[in-house]
Formats: sequence, structure tokens, C-alpha cells
Amino acid sequence: MASLPTIAILGASGLIGEALARYLQAEGYPVLALARRFTPAQRQALRRPVETPLVEASAADLSRLLDAEGAEIVVNCIGVLQDSRKGRARAVHRDFAARLVEATRTRLLVQISIPGREAEDRTGFSLTKREAEHLIAQKAVSFAILRPGFVWAPAAYGGSALIRALAMLPFALPAREAASPFAATDVRDIARTVAFLAHRWAEGQRDWRVTWDVMECRPGTVETVVEAVRLHLGGPPARLRLLGFLMMAGARLGDLAARLGWSPPIRTTALMEMQRGVSGDPGVWMEATGLQPTSLLDALSGTPATVQERWFARLYLLKALVLTMLVLFWLVSGLVALTISFEAATAILIGLGLPVGLAKGATVLTSLLDIQIGTMIATRRTARLGLWAAIALSLAYVLGAILFDPDLWLDPLGSMVKTLPAIVLALVALALLDER
Repeated sequence: MASLPTIAILGASGLIGEALARYLQAEGYPVLALARRFTPAQRQALRRPVETPLVEASAADLSRLLDAEGAEIVVNCIGVLQDSRKGRARAVHRDFAARLVEATRTRLLVQISIPGREAEDRTGFSLTKREAEHLIAQKAVSFAILRPGFVWAPAAYGGSALIRALAMLPFALPAREAASPFAATDVRDIARTVAFLAHRWAEGQRDWRVTWDVMECRPGTVETVVEAVRLHLGGPPARLRLLGFLMMAGARLGDLAARLGWSPPIRTTALMEMQRGVSGDPGVWMEATGLQPTSLLDALSGTPATVQERWFARLYLLKALVLTMLVLFWLVSGLVALTISFEAATAILIGLGLPVGLAKGATVLTSLLDIQIGTMIATRRTARLGLWAAIALSLAYVLGAILFDPDLWLDPLGSMVKTLPAIVLALVALALLDER
């Protein structure tokens, strides 16, 4: 038998990309894992991780990279839900696909796309994903477009993380979202499909021009999927149904968070895609490959409901609440001290013996520091630094009160005592900050 071809996974740090890389290298395939950035754990687990900006690369640069590594099959897992600081949907999906087609003329291009009928495409995410499909179908020499449904993987990110979190809440989704069709896909089925293509490629079959829906045969609804995960994780029964406007409000807040660099799972695009639903016809894929899709229940059984799974599900939505509370805590405390409580704050420092001018200057400075820390925590790029700054400044306040005005600890409202839980909450936020 011919030697196994090298498979390049683009976006190998993501939910699908990492799972594909791990599965294929475990099956003995030479895997080249490519991404802008890997976590330390990913660099340890993946045999050939290469950190490089892909979306901005030219077709010539992509071709040289793939040639240097001897990649014969390229799997594109790169995507963004909607325009944000992490990239614009058209640039990431359509424009990058155009350059990738040029770079893979003598290779098999496997595109991870989206299911559904083209007439139902409404969002920038689905429209640009479909544009990429058309471009590949028209210009690629050899390609396989895979359209998975709701992907269940050992890792949790985006929609799969949200489903886990919803399963641990005593709420059902609004009726409209709950009733949408929602076919699931075990990520291992995607990996088995890529392995099938690679095996055939090694045998000399090079004329691939296929589009396959890779998903379970009997799709459920969003509600049945959440309930299946609820039973799997041992979550509480859904006793109340969320109102639709609350979901939309959460999506709008998610859009705002995305502008600050965060990747919230619920945004207006995600909500519209959920309302549209996930469906397709896996028959063509099954007939061509001989593979049988894994049901959602079987996929769930492959992810044991360990204590870390349950902890993650319970803490996932609390992470947003913790960060929001810390942002408000620092912004409000700084604004209050700078405005309506300025005289009272200055009086405390004057009582410690500081001249009036210096006391006012110190009040302004510490208030601006509080506001700056709140702003830093709110922005994803500076959140970690902001949390450490919050801890450091809080400890400085505590130490200053102990040394210069111990009576502050006797405040009946516990103004200084409350600083200690704020420090602990910042430590919790630091522990929850990683997204992958």
C-alpha cells in the first residue's frame, strides 16, 4: 500500500481542527497542525504544530508552506461567527478560500462548511460560507465540502459550550428556538470522513468533487438536544421557559462583548442560525463512504460526565457574570469617588494628615486608576493584566488602611472588608479567563 499522505489542518487550535488533528495522528496519519496560535497544552499534544498567520497569507505563501511540509491534503477549519476584531466573515471565509484554492491546485482541499438550504442563508456567516463553497466548486481541481451539523466534541467551545451550560440551568429555551431542527454530528465522524478521503487519495483516487452532509440520520430539535445533554450531565429539570426577548437581549449583549474582543457563544448571528435550525441529508455521504453516522446519544457516551464537565457547564455562564460584576465594581467605584463622593473621599485623606491639594490629587488619581482597571478588564486583550492590576491595587488599599487608618475596618457597612471578596473574585476570573 502507498504511504499515507500528510494532512494539513488549517485552524488546528479550534474545536473541530484540534479534534481532527488528534484523531488523525492517533490513526497514524502524518498531520501538520497550523493555526495562528496554540495553547501550551495543544503544542504538547500535537506532533507538528506550526504557528503562523494563515488568513492574511497570500496564495504563494500558502503554497510554499504546504510544499515545505509535504502536505497533500488540506483541511480548512477556519471560520468566524460574525465580524469582530478577530476578523471579518467575508475575508475569513470567501477571500481566504479564493487564495487557498490557488495554493491547493495539486492537492485535495477539504472544506468544513455549514449545512442547510442556500435559500435560507440570511446571516453574514452563512452567506460568506456559501460563497466559499461556490468558489471552491467552480475553481478547485479536487475538493470535498463537508457540511456537519451541531458538532459535539470532547472540547467545549462556542455552541457546544452554550448547550452544556443551558443543560445545567432549570430553564427551557423559548418556544421558537426550542422547536428548530438540530441534527448533531460527532466530531469523530468528520475525522473518519477525512481519513476515508486520505486513504483513497493514497490509493490514487484524485478526482474528488463532492459535497456531503455529515450528520445523524434522525435529527432532533434544539430542545431535545439540550435535554439529552441535561440527562447526560445530570442537570436540573427545566421548570421555566425563557422569554424570547431575553434571548435577544443576551444576543445584543454578546455583540457588544464581541466588539471588545470576547467570543461569547450567544450573539445575534448565533441566535438567527439557531432559529433557522440544522438539517441535511447524510444519505449521499453514507453511500459514498460506507460510514454510519454516530447518534447524539452515542456521541455523548463518548464524553464521560466527569466532575470537570459539570463544573465547566455550571461556571460557563457565571464567567460572564463574574467579569461583568468586576467591570462594574471598578468603574462605579472610580466614578462615584470622582463625582458625588469626592469630598468625602478627600476628607479621609485629609484626616490622615495630607494637605488639601495633595488629598484631592490622590483622590483623582486613585479614582482614575479604578476606572482604568475596569476598562482593562472589559477588554479581552487587556483583561488578564487588568485583573492582576485590580488585585494589586486592592491589596494596596488593604495595606494602606491597616497602616494609616485601621478604623476603616470598623465601618458598619464593611467598605474595607468587602475588598477581600473582590480580590477573591478577581482570582476566580483569572482561573476562568481561558477560552480554549
